[in-house]
Amino acid sequence: MAKLYDVIIIGSGPAGYTAALYASRANLSVLMFQGYEVGGQLMTTSDVENYPGFAEGILGPTLMEQFEEQARRFGTEMIPEDVTAVDFSKRPFTITTDSGEYKARSVIIATGASAKWLNLPSEQQLRGRGVSACATCDGFFFKGKDVAVVGGGDTALEEALFLTRYANHVTLIHRRDSLRASKIMQDRAFKNPKISFLWDTVVTEVLGENAVTGLKVKNVKTGEVSELPVQGLFLAIGHQPNTDLFKGVINMDRQGYIVPVEHTMTNIPGVFAAGDVTDHRYRQAVTAAGDGCRAAIDLERWFESQGEDVGVENWN
Repeated sequence: MAKLYDVIIIGSGPAGYTAALYASRANLSVLMFQGYEVGGQLMTTSDVENYPGFAEGILGPTLMEQFEEQARRFGTEMIPEDVTAVDFSKRPFTITTDSGEYKARSVIIATGASAKWLNLPSEQQLRGRGVSACATCDGFFFKGKDVAVVGGGDTALEEALFLTRYANHVTLIHRRDSLRASKIMQDRAFKNPKISFLWDTVVTEVLGENAVTGLKVKNVKTGEVSELPVQGLFLAIGHQPNTDLFKGVINMDRQGYIVPVEHTMTNIPGVFAAGDVTDHRYRQAVTAAGDGCRAAIDLERWFESQGEDVGVENWN
C-alpha cells in the first residue's frame, strides 16, 4: 500500500522548496517531486544579485542547492522525477510518476513557467552568457553595453525600457512592421533615445563562443541577412506556464496560468498553487518563494478548518 503524505509538492523551484520548508517545519510529512530537471529556471542562471541575503550575489545553481539542503534538513523527502498523472477526484489524492503511485492529503502545485525561446542551437549554447529571458534579473550585468530585445508586445517594451537604465543602447527586433504592445508603451519606447527598432526581422543565429558578440539577422520581406553587433540578447516572446498536466481539472486563464479561488487554494479543496505557475506579472525568485510560504501556511490552516490533525500519516 502506498505511503500517505500530508502534502505532495510538485516542482522544485523557489516556490516548491519554500513550501516544503514551511510545511516540514509545521510537522507535516512532505514529499516533493523535483522533476528530472531539478531546481527550475534558476539552474540556468549565472549570477543572482537580486535575491535578499546575498550581498555579493550568488550563482543560480548554488542558490537552489541551498534551498534544497534547507528543505531536506527539516525532513522533506525528495524524488527527482516528473509527475505523469494526477487524480484529484477524491482524497487522498493520487500522484503518478515513473516509479509508481503516491498518495497525499493535499497537494501544492509549483511547476513554474518556462520562457519561450527561439530554439536556435547558438541561443541555447549562450544562455546565461549573454542570452537571457529576464531583463529584471540580468540587466545589471549589461552596463554600458549594446543589447537587443526580441518581441513586440508590452513585455518586450517593458524589458527594453528597463534595460535603458543600464545598457548603452537597446535594439528591439520584431518580425512584423508594427508592434502589438499598448499605445502608451509604444509611445514611451519611441520617445526613448536609447531604443531603436529593427522591423520585419528575425534572429537566425547568436554569434560568439563564450559570450555574445553579435546576432545574425534576416529581413523576412527582402531576405537580406546582416549582422548586428551586440553583447546581450533578451528574449521577450512570452512564457508558457507548465500546467498541461492539470488542464481540464484546475481552473486556469486563457494563457494556462492557474487561477486560485481563495488565497493560494485552487478550485479543488486541498490543492494549492504557488509561484510562476500562477504569476504572469512578476516572475521573480523572491516572489515565487513568498508564494511558497503562503501556500504552505494556507494548507496548514485549511487542515485546521477541516478539523484534521496535522502531521498524522495514517489518515482516513
